[in-house]
Amino acid sequence: MAYYLFQANYQPNAIKALVAEPQDREAAARSAIEALGGTLHSIFFAFGDRDIIAIIEVADDKTMAAGSFMISSTGDFSKVETTKLLTTAEAMEAMSLAKETAGAYTPPTG
Repeated sequence: MAYYLFQANYQPNAIKALVAEPQDREAAARSAIEALGGTLHSIFFAFGDRDIIAIIEVADDKTMAAGSFMISSTGDFSKVETTKLLTTAEAMEAMSLAKETAGAYTPPTG
């Protein structure tokens, strides 16, 4: 399973609907992610550049792309951004591989 940071903004019509009738969007998000075989670890409404931030765990990049397509296709979001996350163990494996292969790259000279 892989972890992802999902960020998005609501479109004005979606904000209008949420203000007119406050709704538990965590339940809706959890249901969508579970339909993909994944887990919603946390979801937050946020100040700043994004309205929604979530930590999601799904099988792979293809599954996360499907989830992003599913959410984006509603037309309720803009600025949808997905970032793949590495656990500390995965990052350490990458660091070890970088160390082992460090001599394979020759930087430009000038």
